[in-house]
Amino acid sequence: MKKKILVATERPFAKLAVQGILDVLDEAGYEMVLLENYKDQGDLKKAVIDAEALIVRSDLVTKEVIAAADNLKIVVRAGAGYDNVDLVSASDKGIVVMNTPGQNSNAVAELALGLMVYMARNQFNGTSGTELRGKRLGVHACGNVGRHVAKVALGFGMEVYGFDPYIEKSAFEYAGMKCVDSAEELYSICQYVSVNIPAYEDTIKSINFELLAKMPEKARLVNTARKEVIDEDSLLKMFSERPDFIYISDVAPDCVNEIAERYPGRFFFTPKKMGAQTSEANINAGIAAARQIVGFLKDGDNTYQVNL
Repeated sequence: MKKKILVATERPFAKLAVQGILDVLDEAGYEMVLLENYKDQGDLKKAVIDAEALIVRSDLVTKEVIAAADNLKIVVRAGAGYDNVDLVSASDKGIVVMNTPGQNSNAVAELALGLMVYMARNQFNGTSGTELRGKRLGVHACGNVGRHVAKVALGFGMEVYGFDPYIEKSAFEYAGMKCVDSAEELYSICQYVSVNIPAYEDTIKSINFELLAKMPEKARLVNTARKEVIDEDSLLKMFSERPDFIYISDVAPDCVNEIAERYPGRFFFTPKKMGAQTSEANINAGIAAARQIVGFLKDGDNTYQVNL
């Protein structure tokens, strides 16, 4: 009997991605079962009961979903972030959780620079704006996305600085960035800062007023990571005390209504999370997820495991 691989996506993969996933799984001798556009967690719980592997996008893999999965061995989040998966429950049940790092990096980087251009040119409202060339950009966290942000920004002629305590200084030089020793130094130097840090226990609300207030005049904060890493009380204080401050993100903060009411023209939020919303990223992440499942089930390859 073929192993059942469930692809569960409330927001479906592109057709080419689905076909690519099917090809990888079919070649391995596995059966792909597709659950798309579902609106109820109950549908996911029913579908996952006899699955040995699960591929999701931003779908919530909760404690209840994991409890319903009698045969599940691996969950792969097609994308970089994996805070939508209950890692503790998965670990307790011996289920491996992986992400697909790097597959969305270029898409996120292009979005970050696109957002910067959009606001620098006053949302294309017909008035005179500014250029990115010659401006200082700080890259806060220099993993796959951060390095791609740096590469695109250098193409715009920006002066790029980077901070990441987990990366060797030589990697910054290789990526064309100037390495700084602290987040405080990064924010005090750079007019633009691109936030790329994941939402971990020690990073949630770590972007606070003390850090933001160090930014020079005409500060622009660009967040294509997670809204949780920004302390929203600090964000509101920054808007209040720094009339030059602009916040740009592909995920609106919880305080979006207050910002919209009090600070029009000083922010832009996309209608939904947009970082990975390109056909290329969609296809790359989906196929990578399928290949990782095959590698794990056939050979025990757990290279991208994110839980213990």
